Amino acid sequence: MKTLPVEPTGAAINIGARLRGVRQTQRMTIDQVAELSGLTKGFLSRVERDLTSPSVATLLRLCEVLGIEVGTLFEVPETKLVRLDQAPRVSLGGDGITEQLVTPRSEKRLQMIRAEIAPRGTGEAELYSMDCELEVLHVIAGEFILILPDQRLELQAGDTVTFPGREPHSWENPSDEPAVVTWTLILS
Repeated sequence: MKTLPVEPTGAAINIGARLRGVRQTQRMTIDQVAELSGLTKGFLSRVERDLTSPSVATLLRLCEVLGIEVGTLFEVPETKLVRLDQAPRVSLGGDGITEQLVTPRSEKRLQMIRAEIAPRGTGEAELYSMDCELEVLHVIAGEFILILPDQRLELQAGDTVTFPGREPHSWENPSDEPAVVTWTLILS
């Protein structure tokens, strides 16, 4: 049987940056990792900045302290690109609104919907809720009003509001100019 030749890609793997990311995610200080691993803070700092490479034994010790498998440091993170001109259209209701799903359909943790709202566009007449844990509404351009049971939030370009997804709401574009917003839904 003939083996396939494997050529190096020449791409550097930033193990140190990945180790730092894991440490920070676990809310550990460099002092704590140094103490638990028996390594100096200075050495760990150089490793995390990819200025030096740890030995295999040191790398195994760091992974043990951080509670990760050494192989995870070499995995290529999955990256998915959705171009706006290829994003599928969705319809969550309302008049004068064009919505596109700008996250991959396969994403199960969150969905981001980009919406262009025509002047004087409106949401549903009755308040509605979404089946998600949290909604984040960000106004990219124009004016936008978020209607909640007890209040109306007048938003301008650059404003962001976060609220429980199951909170009844609707919306409107009160101006004679189009508005562009994103709705980010954090799924349960």
